[in-house]
Amino acid sequence: MIVVFVCPLAVAVLAGCGEARVGAANYVANHQIVRSAKASATGSAKADPTPGLGATGGRTVEVADPEEAKSFPATGSVHHKAATTPAKAGEVAVAPGAPSDAEVRKELAQMHAVEHAAQQTQQQELTPVAGGQSIGGNGTIPIPSGVPEVVQKVVAGANAIADFPYVFGGGHASFVDNAYDCSGSVSYALAAGGLLSAPEVSGALESWGVPGPGKYITVYASAGHTYMYVDGMLYDTAGRSGTYASRWLVGATDNSGYVARHWPGL
Repeated sequence: MIVVFVCPLAVAVLAGCGEARVGAANYVANHQIVRSAKASATGSAKADPTPGLGATGGRTVEVADPEEAKSFPATGSVHHKAATTPAKAGEVAVAPGAPSDAEVRKELAQMHAVEHAAQQTQQQELTPVAGGQSIGGNGTIPIPSGVPEVVQKVVAGANAIADFPYVFGGGHASFVDNAYDCSGSVSYALAAGGLLSAPEVSGALESWGVPGPGKYITVYASAGHTYMYVDGMLYDTAGRSGTYASRWLVGATDNSGYVARHWPGL
């Protein structure tokens, strides 16, 4: 087998790909991205019988992201400052006075219909930035109330890197980086909620948690791409409006060909 690391950008911007992420050289040397056109969209990783907090153990074959053209890859050296660790991002942004899980479960039956209606209204009012489906403003969404604290932390973590550029391989070697691809973005947000202890590639996320959609968080993964819904909002690098546009998107996407995973109870 020939193992190669292929920069997804044009030859004219190879320097940007090399400078874009922290620890990229170590990632290539220690883990190696394997691009294989023969990898199945849903069969690159075996489902774990129980959810794990870190990498799945074996090396997962990763193919080129089929949605990369919709992700607005950086066209030169990335100058965005590096992110903080996911834990710090979650700690500082969680809404004060968040209800406990027990309180949420008690009130959920009464609040579900109201929250669902409010969520639909919010999404209808969101206007995408011209040229894509990214939300406007500063790229973040409000921390939701009436949900478990872990969900709030995932949203806070996702907000923390909402305006970071896309670079294939970004966020793979470390959560602390200055650019993130699809799996790097999802991994960072999940880590902020304590649901992941190390970055995972999209194929490995096919085995994250347990099978099926979740109540609050659903990760959709294939061999080459991954995204998630958090409290009904789409978080995806595909469909962004520009290099630094938000990862939170208006509307939904086609989930065909993706494995749905969630964390037990979420």
